[in-house]
Amino acid sequence: MGNLPSNESLAEAFVRVAGGLTTGSDVVGYLGQLVDRSVAMLEVDAAGLVLADPQGNLDVLACTSEQARLLEQWQLQWHEGPVVDCYRSGRALAVADLGADRTTRRWPRFGPSCRGAGYVGLLAVPMRRHEQVLGVVSLMWCTAGGVDGAAVRIAQALADVATAGLLQWREQYKQKMLIAQLTDALSSRVVIEQAKGVLAERLGMDTEQAFGVLRGSARAGNRRLTAMARAVIDGVGEQRRAGPAPGSGRAAAGR
Repeated sequence: MGNLPSNESLAEAFVRVAGGLTTGSDVVGYLGQLVDRSVAMLEVDAAGLVLADPQGNLDVLACTSEQARLLEQWQLQWHEGPVVDCYRSGRALAVADLGADRTTRRWPRFGPSCRGAGYVGLLAVPMRRHEQVLGVVSLMWCTAGGVDGAAVRIAQALADVATAGLLQWREQYKQKMLIAQLTDALSSRVVIEQAKGVLAERLGMDTEQAFGVLRGSARAGNRRLTAMARAVIDGVGEQRRAGPAPGSGRAAAGR
């Protein structure tokens, strides 16, 4: 790795990472900016980021190059490598020499593949909240020299700030989804109540019986209850717009 960034550069980077993700933001674009900024700040040659879904399956979300993306995908496919071990342990893992015998023994497929791609070392840092690991950021370099403790701390701090932003975004997104679901539920309830009133008047029954008819029709037609209710209301509206049926009203009275 090269020289460490200045305090001013660090402060600017943390501010941008912390404020880069808001409700409605492009998450993939945000994570892409994170790995780009990590490469620029720590002067490494490539970076990647994987995130876990609710079932704990990892997926590659951002990489600075196609080669780095392949290396990340191989780790997930082979279930071996620093990223996989970092995710399992929740601790940062630095590998100074990917060609060392012990590295090859530990990761028999990934070690030689990464070294063959030209990368000498790799640092994986977890994106975690308490004991929960959300994903892993990995940094790769092509020249010997390893990584010092200060660089590891900076990389981990960037990942921590990004994790906080990601969690906040998820919470805001959940709140938006919850509000939308509540609004939809209230709207559906209004439609269903209107349809119950229509059926009760049309069939000469109380609203509880009308609800039974509505629900039975929805099940028989394999339709959602709200969709069936809208069909009932729309059908009444179409009848009203069409006017009285032939033979009704005055015409019937004059027979």
